[in-house]
Amino acid sequence: MSTLLENLNWRYATKKFDATKKISDADLNTLKEAVRLSASSYGLQPFKVVIVENPELREKLKAEAWGQTQITDASHLFIFANDLNLNSKSVEAYIKNISETRGVPTDALGGFSDMMNNVISNLSNEAKNIWTSKQTYIALGTLLTAAAELKIDTTPMEGFSPAAFNEILGFDKLGLNAVVVATIGYRHEEDDAQHYKKVRKSQEELFITL
Repeated sequence: MSTLLENLNWRYATKKFDATKKISDADLNTLKEAVRLSASSYGLQPFKVVIVENPELREKLKAEAWGQTQITDASHLFIFANDLNLNSKSVEAYIKNISETRGVPTDALGGFSDMMNNVISNLSNEAKNIWTSKQTYIALGTLLTAAAELKIDTTPMEGFSPAAFNEILGFDKLGLNAVVVATIGYRHEEDDAQHYKKVRKSQEELFITL
């Protein structure tokens, strides 16, 4: 078994974190970089990742997450929020980034720019927000895998009130919407869930080859 598969078998949705243990700055930066390098449609990255460290703020958020202790006990709280204002300016900024990064004239990227703008402009606001929300889950998956490689525990969470989180964090003013949360840190020795055998479908049940 490869190290990657061993680490994926090791990880689980941590139920109880050790609040006394914190992630090092170096490991935190590695996780942030992994998320930054994650795949996204066209490479647009139509989302933000807000890292909440403030204890008082996290207490408020816990109250809107069914009182789940991971929100306050984990070393760090990552909130993935989709961009509600994805538009031609977003595409323009991305094209400029490509031009500067790859040394390509923006004129040479006109076709790519037009294609993205055409796709985005033809989406309803609802369809656009569903699409950008999905992008956050790709980044979340990258974060979970990167954390497992570092033997850092995580819990992906959808059990919270997005509207309440948006209000508490001021997302409404930033054009953002909280989609999914990941708590990150180190498992508590008293967390019984770490001893459970991982239950998954077999490859035969999960995969269909055509």
